Amino acid sequence: MKFLDQAKIYVKSGNGGDGAVAFRREKYIEFGGPDGGDGGRGGDIIFEAVDNLNTLIDFRYTQHFRAKKGQNGSGANKTGANAENICIKVPIGTQIFAEDKETLLADLNQKGKKIVLCRGGDGGFGNTRFKSSTNRAPRHADKGWPGEERWVWLRLKLIADVGLVGLPNAGKSTFLSVASAARPKIADYPFTTLHPQLGMVRLSPTEEFVLTDIPGLIEGAHEGNGLGDRFLGHVERCSMLLHLIDATADDVVNNWKIIRNELESYQTELANKREVIGLNKTDLLTPEEILQKQKELEQASGHKVFLLSGATHNGVKEILFYLQNYITKYKQDIILKSKHFSPI
Repeated sequence: MKFLDQAKIYVKSGNGGDGAVAFRREKYIEFGGPDGGDGGRGGDIIFEAVDNLNTLIDFRYTQHFRAKKGQNGSGANKTGANAENICIKVPIGTQIFAEDKETLLADLNQKGKKIVLCRGGDGGFGNTRFKSSTNRAPRHADKGWPGEERWVWLRLKLIADVGLVGLPNAGKSTFLSVASAARPKIADYPFTTLHPQLGMVRLSPTEEFVLTDIPGLIEGAHEGNGLGDRFLGHVERCSMLLHLIDATADDVVNNWKIIRNELESYQTELANKREVIGLNKTDLLTPEEILQKQKELEQASGHKVFLLSGATHNGVKEILFYLQNYITKYKQDIILKSKHFSPI
């Protein structure tokens, strides 16, 4: 299945049914009068977040969604049937933007969350509605109200606990394959990862978290260099970032600064997330070189730097348990805050 995280679609709710002009004509019933029924309501356009989808690829082939018109009214004061709603299922984490790609209309970030984006038009009144003391036989009925229509952009932001960031060839895909059951493409050239990858990390039957790997960033990614910073949106919802740095690089501090600058240029909130630094590929260096580069990174970042190797699995368990402990505490804090929250 191909990965698609952006799509533009057209949606239109149904028009309301027309009201009817009719009169009651039955034998032995005098002065039957008007009995035209109202029109039915047009169908709504509804979006729903479901957990069995992780891409917007379906919207590449189906881009127009139109709900049906409500049924027209009829004689004997019969109201027309309402049209069926159209429910568009999208992955959890999908955001709906207006055509300008800036106005956020909805954020479907929870399973089962629904939003009525376009409401169907109301049905028109039949001529019974217009009967009065001065107009005993109205020959007028309303047309149904038109539905709503618009072009919208769908943008998917994956829901994960930890986001993997780093320069190309930092070993992110290898780390993801070692830490989880995911099987991303791994090769000895840059940009082997062309779209985000998700992996479930299970350290025990009761402890697990979701890890996402995005395509590598390079200097100037926020200006469109390389694959750009488009995929950074997939780590916006993460509770923390795991920054992997290639230990074989000549200047590991500069490589760390490059990614930090790209994060800050993209979004300040993203740059302020909890960052865990991992010095990867340590199996290719001598102990003296490893300690020297670890010391340089810790002085520049002010944080502890974990030593690990995705190839030999050294240090992988240690950093995964550290991530799990932080995520567990992070989720507990959110639950406590929600319990103590009282709206004014």
